[in-house]
Amino acid sequence: QVQLVESGGGLVQAGGSLRLSCAASGSIFRINDMRWYRQPPGKKRELVAVISSGGALNYVDSVKGRFTISRDNAKNTLYLQMNSLKPEDTAVYYCNVEAIPWGSTAYNYWGQGTQVTVSL
Repeated sequence: QVQLVESGGGLVQAGGSLRLSCAASGSIFRINDMRWYRQPPGKKRELVAVISSGGALNYVDSVKGRFTISRDNAKNTLYLQMNSLKPEDTAVYYCNVEAIPWGSTAYNYWGQGTQVTVSL
């Protein structure tokens, strides 16, 4: 079984920065795409950023130029560097990883979520 543990959320003033981490552990043969989602209060979950196993990147328009998704394949860890934060970035952020456990097939795994709150 693959487990994802998120960290790095917190309270920050507008214009500040945070770095989220998502560490995958377990008997992992391969990790394919890795993604960040977020869910603002009272709203639906939305896809924020994607990074493929080869490093191809995609972002939702609202975070382009401010957020950077990256991965460390040696550590099986996903990152989201968030700069110039705005109050509308306030949400619970979830990592999502498509991984293949040893002896199994590809499956989609979710982190526990981490709260990001941006104040005025």
